[in-house]
Amino acid sequence: MHSIAVAGHLCLDIAPRLRETPDVTPGHLSEVGPLAITLGGSVANTGGALADLGAEVTPFASVGQDELGSILAAQLNARGFSEPQLCASSVATTSYSLVIEKPGADRAFWHHTGANDQFDGTNVFLDGHGLLHVGYPPLLPRMLNEGGRPLYDLLSRARAAHVTSSLDLAVVDPRSAVGALDWSGILGLALSETDIATPSLDDLTSALQIEEPYSPALVDRLADRMLADGAAVVAISAGHHGLLVKTASAARLREGGAVLAPHAETWSDRTLIVQSRRVVNPVTTNGAGDASTAGLLFALARGATLEQAASLATACSAVVMSGIRPTPSTILSLDSTLAPLFTPGAAA
Repeated sequence: MHSIAVAGHLCLDIAPRLRETPDVTPGHLSEVGPLAITLGGSVANTGGALADLGAEVTPFASVGQDELGSILAAQLNARGFSEPQLCASSVATTSYSLVIEKPGADRAFWHHTGANDQFDGTNVFLDGHGLLHVGYPPLLPRMLNEGGRPLYDLLSRARAAHVTSSLDLAVVDPRSAVGALDWSGILGLALSETDIATPSLDDLTSALQIEEPYSPALVDRLADRMLADGAAVVAISAGHHGLLVKTASAARLREGGAVLAPHAETWSDRTLIVQSRRVVNPVTTNGAGDASTAGLLFALARGATLEQAASLATACSAVVMSGIRPTPSTILSLDSTLAPLFTPGAAA
């Protein structure tokens, strides 16, 4: 199976267990439960899910020279990543998120981007990798300089090296500095060199300042827009509304690098809508979208059909929402039809 480089946003998620939304009134004491400190960000979430599935994953990110940086590095090593490539900044602290999530509700984040502000992609080395995934550019401000030129340069290097590229986004806060950027231009430039794009609907509507409510037509229109910008495969997750996967021509897929090109004839010119899987006892939504991306990429690297890839994407998302890591055993307990993807020798 192809080795996968996962680059971009990395942080620690610091999450107190909550029974109710905490009261932040000055002087008020809110009782909370035990604290969990876990890896967070696209590099950890997508990369970790890929590693859980059985892929060889090398992370590339920036951290600070501080205690949180040491904790983060130790957790990466414990998670089984292959030789983490971390740039230790002497001027920025390690990124972290305070995850505010009570049972049965979506989470909120209090986020410090920290050393992610220093990440520009220049230290991502592509030799030996068949696939590059780049995550959360809205939280990587240096990647957005000059209209997103550093992001474009990294994706362009991947194409020149015949490495399949994948890009995921994050919600763009309109009140932030990056919220004032020309996201139509940034995405257009990046997608001209991107093979696989896996944003959520919320990512896209926040970046493009679209206030239109969900509809299948809106998701389809956004997918067509990204294909027109140059992407070969677009997968838009829309929460409980499901996952839309849409692909470009066989000629475009043949230009998609070592992992995507072999799928040119079977994946091309397709539209696939997959319903989200029912989660009986949801524990968290944190990382569910990243897990979906991981499932799609893992299946692609294993030579799967488009239907298998979309099915694994939704299975990974559901498992993570259940509070479980997406290992082959947990995936197969949910959907035994995916067993061929975990059979030795199945990979291209």
